[in-house]
Amino acid sequence: MSVEDPEPQRRQRWLSVLAKAPVARLTELWQALGEPPAHSLLRRPETGLVMVKGRISGSGAPFAAGEMTTTRAAVRLATGEVGIGYVGGRSARHAEIAATIDALGQRPDWRDRLEAAVIAPLAAEADARRRAIAARAAATRVEFFTVAREAGT
Repeated sequence: MSVEDPEPQRRQRWLSVLAKAPVARLTELWQALGEPPAHSLLRRPETGLVMVKGRISGSGAPFAAGEMTTTRAAVRLATGEVGIGYVGGRSARHAEIAATIDALGQRPDWRDRLEAAVIAPLAAEADARRRAIAARAAATRVEFFTVAREAGT
């Protein structure tokens, strides 16, 4: 029986949190960490378009929903780890920070620090935003019901 390696799931979660984070908040948390280790750009931030696909009800046939502006970057740390960052929009800085955090997250000496100082706060803030949106939507919900009438009254 093999135990699944948690690394790909952790990295996927981190990249998702980083890509969806507000760039100003990500930059603030990133700068609070101090000077990052030396790294070089493998792929300088580039902006382009990606085709977005959707599904009706999440399970229907896929359809092309349109195009979305995306920026990507790739970095290599002096110690050899390679990180990638894909973000929606045109923020080159956002993509580079995400890529650098991705690379640092592959190092055991940085993993816990990044989780506590960057990823966990961003994930908690995103969850709070989702709950606030759901609460606003729930406040506008209309409950429809039918009152059964007896025949002949």
